[in-house]
Amino acid sequence: MTETKDTKVPARLFAHARQEAESAKHSVQTPQTEHPAYRLAFQDTEFLLREDLRAVRFQLELLKPELLLDEAKIGSTMVFYGSARIPEPDKAQALLDAATDEKGRAIAQSLAAKARYYDEARRLAAIASAFPRDMEGKRHFVVCSGGGPSIMEAANRGACDVGAESIGLNIVLPHEQAPNEYVTPALSFQFHYFALRKMHFLLRARAVAVFPGGFGTFDETFELLTLIQTGKIRPIPVLMFGREFWEKVVNLEALADEGVIGHKDIGLIRFVDTAEEAWDAVQAFYRHD
Repeated sequence: MTETKDTKVPARLFAHARQEAESAKHSVQTPQTEHPAYRLAFQDTEFLLREDLRAVRFQLELLKPELLLDEAKIGSTMVFYGSARIPEPDKAQALLDAATDEKGRAIAQSLAAKARYYDEARRLAAIASAFPRDMEGKRHFVVCSGGGPSIMEAANRGACDVGAESIGLNIVLPHEQAPNEYVTPALSFQFHYFALRKMHFLLRARAVAVFPGGFGTFDETFELLTLIQTGKIRPIPVLMFGREFWEKVVNLEALADEGVIGHKDIGLIRFVDTAEEAWDAVQAFYRHD
């Protein structure tokens, strides 16, 4: 019988892509090696940005955050939606002082009155961030925001307050939007495609807190409600802060009365006013007696 105890089978035959990329650098410069056609495909930015490579870019934008979140042992998230314009309480007066006309002052007063939601988002994020790891070491209800200012900042800040990591899903916009300073750097992602960003908001979401907001908040929230309504995803707690605001800007009862949604669909939403009320609703939703 052949002795095999000293035999070692190599783990792989092909070099790693990084090694191939390094060896592809040429010291000899010729018309052939200098031409873009000679570049390795995965190092050729011009090639990757071609119109007919959009499907590949979609795959990459889906895959990169997925891999890094898996490696970070993020089992589930608590997502925060809300306006990028609501000031934190300490800055509300500055917003009022900056108003230059009657209409501007009215808008500033409305936004300043919503400053309390900054504190509620911050406190809810701190509460959710204290949720323990599971037996596999995965973290749950990890705070996830759009990575920007205002309510998004408050969410990441609340996690930071208790020494917890949090996620920021930023988006490339015509005007620069840098991630807020409280997002964990290793969990700060930038997206080109809104569709992929919204998908990552919900892939791990086990609860969503929705604060007063504009087009972006409406887009994200009503897509979530549609996914639950149509059975594309399982129901999760959808916690909408500020019943007065939401009932003023969206007449859900009228939609139901018109027959374009069912009255039972309104039950997909839970209106709340405080962080504690929201977290109690999440616990009640997942409690198994």
